[in-house]
Amino acid sequence: MAEASGVNAGSGCEERGPEGLSPEPLPPGTTISRVKLLDTMVDTFLQKLIAAGSYQRFTDCYKRFYQLQPEMTQRIYDKFITQLQTSIREEISEIKAEGNLEAVLNALDTIVEEGKDRKELAWRPSGIPEKDLRSTMMPYFLQQRDALQRRVQRQEAENRQLADAVLAGRKLLEELQLQGQARQQAWQALHREQKELVAVLKEPE
Repeated sequence: MAEASGVNAGSGCEERGPEGLSPEPLPPGTTISRVKLLDTMVDTFLQKLIAAGSYQRFTDCYKRFYQLQPEMTQRIYDKFITQLQTSIREEISEIKAEGNLEAVLNALDTIVEEGKDRKELAWRPSGIPEKDLRSTMMPYFLQQRDALQRRVQRQEAENRQLADAVLAGRKLLEELQLQGQARQQAWQALHREQKELVAVLKEPE
């Protein structure tokens, strides 16, 4: 039963579109906003990811555990898939927010729509396409670089915290080992003293 429910749950995820429904074909010539297209790409990626990590493959990897605890395996799989989707969506949302992608993509849609009926050549500030493109794209790339640097700094800070925790754990382990050795030596000394005392008591007066 667990396996059947897992397969049905997986297939339900695969059939959902960007809004949780099956995507309907659009009439020819219909323009899709780039923000909507990006969201659709993310949803399609998640659907393919879930299909690749199906419940059947999950149980194949943990076959013995599945045979012992099928219901627990189902709950673990469901929670894993839910957290995986949530994590990916949060990561995409963070990237969109840091890069201000929705505003940029909407502005690009507006430019494209306004330029559809234009017959004359586009005006260039300098007349040199390479220079104009560089002046337009450079601020965006610098913004992306700064965002990546902030992510790297956060990751490095987390790595330093983990390294400090590992060192603290090693130090604690060494202290426990020293304490254990000291107790063992004290016990051995006490044992020797007891043997010596017993030997003295057994000697004839």
